[in-house]
Amino acid sequence: MVTGTRGEHERPLSEINVTPLVDVMLVLLVIFIILTPVLARALRVNLPRATAPALVEPVVVDLVLRVDGALELDGERLEEPQAVERLVGRREAQPTLVVRLGADGATPYQRVAATLSALRQAGLDRIALATREP
Repeated sequence: MVTGTRGEHERPLSEINVTPLVDVMLVLLVIFIILTPVLARALRVNLPRATAPALVEPVVVDLVLRVDGALELDGERLEEPQAVERLVGRREAQPTLVVRLGADGATPYQRVAATLSALRQAGLDRIALATREP
């Protein structure tokens, strides 16, 4: 027969028994302490020796496309064929040559694309676009 009053044994527990959690954590700690030296020895690898040439820093040349369509190669105003010809000559002397193309924000995109195309057709495939942080 149920009387409607709750007994002591029916109240929810408001305490958490952390003893099992502490036991598990201590066992895991002991396992890691024992396995760490074993794993450290197992990971040692005798790597092969090899010689490689030193990395060569690329030579960067600035090519600026002005709003009026003029090109400047390292500050000197040139027409597009002259600029491309000079860049090809410099790339033959310095194979790590990188052309950094900068254009004014108001320059038409078609003009920038045409300049990129001319550089690629001349064999200059290491091209970087110059930008600045906003």
